[in-house]
Amino acid sequence: MKEFLNTALYGASHSAIRQYTALAAQTPGCIGLTLGEPDFDTPTVVRDAAHASLENHETHYIANNGAYALREKIAAFEREKHGLDYAADEVIVTAGATGALFTALFGILNPGDEVIIPTPAFVLYAEIVKLCRGVPVFLDTSPDGFQIRAERLNACVTGKTKAILLNSPNNPTGCVLDSESLQAVRAAVEDKPIFVVCDDVYRQLVYTENYHSFAEFRELKKQILLVQSFSKPYAMTGWRVGYLMADAAIRERLELIHQFSVVSTPAPFQNACATALDCDVSNFLETYRKRRRYVLDRLAEIGLPVTLPEGAFYVFPSIAHFGLTSSEFCTRMIREGKLAATPGSCFGGEGHIRLSYCYSDEILAEGMDRLQRFVESLK
Repeated sequence: MKEFLNTALYGASHSAIRQYTALAAQTPGCIGLTLGEPDFDTPTVVRDAAHASLENHETHYIANNGAYALREKIAAFEREKHGLDYAADEVIVTAGATGALFTALFGILNPGDEVIIPTPAFVLYAEIVKLCRGVPVFLDTSPDGFQIRAERLNACVTGKTKAILLNSPNNPTGCVLDSESLQAVRAAVEDKPIFVVCDDVYRQLVYTENYHSFAEFRELKKQILLVQSFSKPYAMTGWRVGYLMADAAIRERLELIHQFSVVSTPAPFQNACATALDCDVSNFLETYRKRRRYVLDRLAEIGLPVTLPEGAFYVFPSIAHFGLTSSEFCTRMIREGKLAATPGSCFGGEGHIRLSYCYSDEILAEGMDRLQRFVESLK
């Protein structure tokens, strides 16, 4: 019967991140630096708020777009912290950032519409676009230090372009889009029926003072779909809660997708997420900053070139000079070096590997030691 399934499923692939994580788990003695998951526990006050909601019997249906109090809190948070003028009714509380991305892309794409994805890029972007019957168009940013330059971007824009998908700070590189990149995108979409999907899930995990999101171009609000998540900044990956922000007229249509796919996010998590928005994540950020410095120093010692990551918790060093594909490098490193990383090819960044540094100091130290020994064995 499988030949009668939705044909879009045959163009989709399983996550390579999970595949290499699984391979590491199947290899005795192997440690992994593959997952982008904070090693911290969710803050106690957030867990306490969820517990209180359960004790208060807050286990019934809520509004499809999320509890109004949470949406109001999200709108106030984005206004006060980031200067974004969204109202509570322009917020949809989703099943993680993935739910927000699927809702946004399913809502704007017709069959054959193109979505420009600057690469390297998170693995699920292209897969969601294809499931939504769209066509991913890849913009290689590696020649420009993982920045977007107008000439290359404009060469990707066609009459079928429906959206540009931005992720800054970026997964897997950790790079933050500079002013020239943001202005290039602005010029490409101004006065055109092109959306910009801003995946800003790492916005609170930035190491530079000079960070700006494309969402700050408020004159383009009707074209902007902002995706956010509680997972990364608040160590809430397993809670699966995020949100999508869009101009009211757009939100009014997109909410139908969310309503008919998940109905609403869990009621007991609404107050917990509102509580999370009051949490100070500076201690998490400082820990990541120290780990970043350690990993960068070790990569320099090992001799693996890397572009400075200004956000998130990933490094994306080059391994091109070894003459191996990134898949070959990572597979051999698991088997011979007992260390797992994710091949750059999974992100459209062949010649690199992604290492996550949201692991304990002890695991990072052992991981870097194993990386060094493996690299030396290749020389």
